[in-house]
Amino acid sequence: MIRLPSLYLLFSSGLCCLAQGWELGGGAGYGVYRNGTVYTGAGTVTAGVRNRFAVTAWLTEHAYQNLSGELRYTYQDGDPFLQKSGVRTNLQGQSHTLTYDVLIQIREPERRFRPYFAAGLGAKQYVVSGPGNPSQPFTSIAQLISTDELKFVAALGGGFSYRWRSHIVLRVDFLDYLTTFPKKIIVPAQYGTRRGIFQQFTPLAGIAYTFGSS
Repeated sequence: MIRLPSLYLLFSSGLCCLAQGWELGGGAGYGVYRNGTVYTGAGTVTAGVRNRFAVTAWLTEHAYQNLSGELRYTYQDGDPFLQKSGVRTNLQGQSHTLTYDVLIQIREPERRFRPYFAAGLGAKQYVVSGPGNPSQPFTSIAQLISTDELKFVAALGGGFSYRWRSHIVLRVDFLDYLTTFPKKIIVPAQYGTRRGIFQQFTPLAGIAYTFGSS
C-alpha cells in the first residue's frame, strides 16, 4: 500500500511536470462602483463607495496550456458615502481585496497575444480610515459608521496579456468585484431597507515578469 506522503509526492511531481511557469506582476487602474440604495418612510438615499484609483499585484501559476491559477490583491481608495438631491456625506475609506482566480486562456502559451476569461472567489475588507462625521444629514434614512467590514467577494472578468520581451508580459484586466451590501458601515434607520449588490468594476493595466519552466 502506498502511504499518504508518497501519494502527496507523486501528486506534486505530476503538477510540476504540467506547470508551464510562473508570473509575478503589478499594475494600476480605476475602480468604478455600482452602488446600492436605502429606503425608509422618510425617503431614499443612494448608498455606495466613491470611484477612485486602484492598484494591484498578482502571482500566477500557468499550470496547464490553457488554464492558470492566480492569487491577486487589489487596493481601491474609495470613500463610503450617502447622497440625495445633490447633497453628499462621506467617510474616508478604502478597500482591500484578495482573490484566487482561475484564468481560461484562449490561445496557446507560445502566442504573444493571449486573451482570457477570469473567475474567482475571496475576501474583501471595506475599511473606514477616517473619524466619524458628526454632521450627517440623512440620519432619518441611514448613517455612516466608522468601522471595518469583511465580506465574501466574487470576481468575474477577463483581459489579455502580450509578451513584450522574453520574460516580460504586459497585462490588461477588466475585473468586476461583487459583494453584498456593507451593512455595518452603511446602516439604515429603523425600519429601513437596503438594496443592491456592490460591484467594483475595475479596469487595470500592468506589467509582469515570467519565470520557471517554459
